[in-house]
Amino acid sequence: MTAREFASTLTGVCGFPVTPMHKDLSLNLEGLAQNVDEMARHPFCCLFAAGGTGELYSLTPEEVESVVRVTVEATAGRMPVIAGTGYNAPIGVDIAKRAKKAGADCLLVLPPYYASAPEDGLIDYYAAIGEATDLPIMIYSREWAAFTPQQVAKLAERIPTLVAWKDGQGNGPKYRRIMDYVGDRLAWLGGLGDDTVPTYFSVGVQAYTSSISNIAPKLSLALAEAGLKHDFTTLTQLMDKYVHPLYAIRERVRGYEVSVMKEAMEMLGMPAGPVRPPLTNTKAADIPAIRALMDVYADVVDKRDAGVS
Repeated sequence: MTAREFASTLTGVCGFPVTPMHKDLSLNLEGLAQNVDEMARHPFCCLFAAGGTGELYSLTPEEVESVVRVTVEATAGRMPVIAGTGYNAPIGVDIAKRAKKAGADCLLVLPPYYASAPEDGLIDYYAAIGEATDLPIMIYSREWAAFTPQQVAKLAERIPTLVAWKDGQGNGPKYRRIMDYVGDRLAWLGGLGDDTVPTYFSVGVQAYTSSISNIAPKLSLALAEAGLKHDFTTLTQLMDKYVHPLYAIRERVRGYEVSVMKEAMEMLGMPAGPVRPPLTNTKAADIPAIRALMDVYADVVDKRDAGVS
């Protein structure tokens, strides 16, 4: 399969497993394998390993390699695995090579550490990682790493292995302008969160990355199905019942996008554990709201999802 052919398969939902931790903040690789095996029973178009929700920036390069290896083994060829990398050019290159060795099918390149990098430096950063292996890469445009249509086109021209763009800005009109300018050179994904599904599918993405896939794969798939069909009546119903209440809790504290998902997973019997600093665990005052919401989720969480045999 060529890189372009690979990109064309990314349609629907990209699952985004968290990275489980033990209480002492060491990796829980057994728990990761269990979670990934359960997720891979669902028809996601790919799974990410050590991405944003997977807490890439809290992991060492050696730990990233372990997370990718375990994810690849647990997925067992049922879908591609996309490995996260970032930090800076040397570390990003090192992680890229480790991910390749661990069996990843593609790389997700997160922004570098320096928030005021000039355009040429940014392009060199992504190019260095792209040239480190023969794996296709996907750029994750999030937070300060925002790009104009012309800059995205420059990146696509400079990096032959760049095959997909994961938007984390959530600006629908701007994303549409980028898509129109660059065309079908790249596969276009929504990457900010499940709460932006209507925005992303209204502008024409072919897939979105879902943290809800950790607790309710069926819901993630239903959101993507409605989005791809532009069935915004169904989409609004799903968003109002399940997604917006969850994201309202996640917005209470910065960094809760990981902490709250891990708390919900533990409530449902899935290994997740705590988060590493600088993230903080869910506050005791917020736990009752998550527990009440998981009662609402009961009709989209099947027995296998909840860890019940």
